[in-house]
Amino acid sequence: MLEGKLKELDSILTDLNSFVVAFSGGVDSSFLLYRAHSINKLNIMAVMIRTPYIPLREIREATEFVRTNKIKYSIIDIEFPQIIENNPPERCYLCKRALFEELVSFAGKNNYDHVVDGTNADDTKDFRPGLRALRELGIRSPLMESGLTKSDIRESLKKAGLAFWDKPAMACLLTRIPYGTNISSDMLRMVEQAEDLLFEKGYPGSRVRIHGDLARIECLTGYLEKLVHDPHKEDIISEMKKIGFRYISLDLEGYRTGSLNPVNRLP
Repeated sequence: MLEGKLKELDSILTDLNSFVVAFSGGVDSSFLLYRAHSINKLNIMAVMIRTPYIPLREIREATEFVRTNKIKYSIIDIEFPQIIENNPPERCYLCKRALFEELVSFAGKNNYDHVVDGTNADDTKDFRPGLRALRELGIRSPLMESGLTKSDIRESLKKAGLAFWDKPAMACLLTRIPYGTNISSDMLRMVEQAEDLLFEKGYPGSRVRIHGDLARIECLTGYLEKLVHDPHKEDIISEMKKIGFRYISLDLEGYRTGSLNPVNRLP
């Protein structure tokens, strides 16, 4: 079944022929770019968007990937869109619309016929208003169109011997901030530094949700008990307070996608 999906993916990519890949450096877009690059004679370019709410670590890793694999790439710098500065509930739609309009413009100016992204078949099951923006702009999602799920993608990467097959999911920093909050550069800096700290201390994929001066840490499965008993826990707390948090809490539910989404709020 997986082989059939991969053949369908290759067929879609071959038909598209000339396209820009919206490349975040995450597992999905990395797999999409890797697969497209492996097909001879396609006219493709990876394009990364650098904004204040995209973790710099993601940009560094994405840049390393394209350079290592000798893939053409470009980076577009975009300032914080004023339309989402108070983090409205429709933020993802507004953000996707703004960023992908830039990608569509870039593709047209550089003679690429399409823009594709790494949306997979599982993404339709979650609260993802950004998908509407992709449809409106005519963005193609080959992974979703071929029925590939996240587990399919990870399995394919593992079989191919690519080290990032189990890379934790990453999302923009705005997802760490409650809706209706006026975004400041200090908030984004605090979240990014706190998550980088946890990554360096051995807790990759952790989310730091910010609630005023409180940090709510969501860990991946298996890390919660480890963090509770970590002999360096006090050092982690001290460093997070230096970043600017007054209170440090550990969410007993652990990491779950979109825990600040309206559908996940208690009545």
